[in-house]
Amino acid sequence: MSGRETGRVALVTGAARGLGRAIAEALAAQGVALMLVDVLAERLEETRAALAAGGAACAAFPADISERANCLAAVAAAVARFGRLDVLVNAAGLMRFNHAHEVPEDEFWRIMQVNAAAPFWFFQAALPHLLESHGNMVNVLSQSALMGTSYIVPYGMSKAALLQMTRSLAIEYVEQPIRINAVAPGGMMTEISAEARMPEGVNFAKIKRYSGERPPAAPAEVAAVVAFIASPAASGVHGAVWTADGGVTAG
Repeated sequence: MSGRETGRVALVTGAARGLGRAIAEALAAQGVALMLVDVLAERLEETRAALAAGGAACAAFPADISERANCLAAVAAAVARFGRLDVLVNAAGLMRFNHAHEVPEDEFWRIMQVNAAAPFWFFQAALPHLLESHGNMVNVLSQSALMGTSYIVPYGMSKAALLQMTRSLAIEYVEQPIRINAVAPGGMMTEISAEARMPEGVNFAKIKRYSGERPPAAPAEVAAVVAFIASPAASGVHGAVWTADGGVTAG
């Protein structure tokens, strides 16, 4: 895309670090104003300050999005701050490695709340504003939504739910002035990946099945895909799931 666009406003969850921050940076490069949302308040402020120093119009809304009220409040804050909302990017994600039979109940529900429920609450709050602006939503999935991935079963379940949410909403609102899409990344070089801890006794051959032959992607590479789909240049893209997994799910 050439030049910088102005006038659009995006809300990005998970914006404190990793892919969420990279998406915010990619949108800022297009001239999009940003409401940044994450539970990591200090890191979120670092992201906001860095983007603002580069000339971006942005604000931070630290919040635990596992609670519906916080999702609604974040959208309200974005509209109050910038007067409109054009793009919703659900990039926040929580992943834990565990043997399926050892997953704690609290961990299971938190993964579901952050990865699957929160995007739905954000959608509910954002919908009237996105319809008014003829805007769009991009959900960040995972290759785990498209294939079996051992030792991260709740994560895969949550991303598969988000996949079905994307497609179902795209059908339900197909006649409305809104676009709803998703991007499914594979392995990425992020802090979340670096901090991942494997449980004892894992079979690494099973993990290799979804690790791929190519090196993990840089977050900026995946963020560029998200930023394009969220842009007016992708006006014909609706109900789509774009993979950015280095060919892992190609067969």
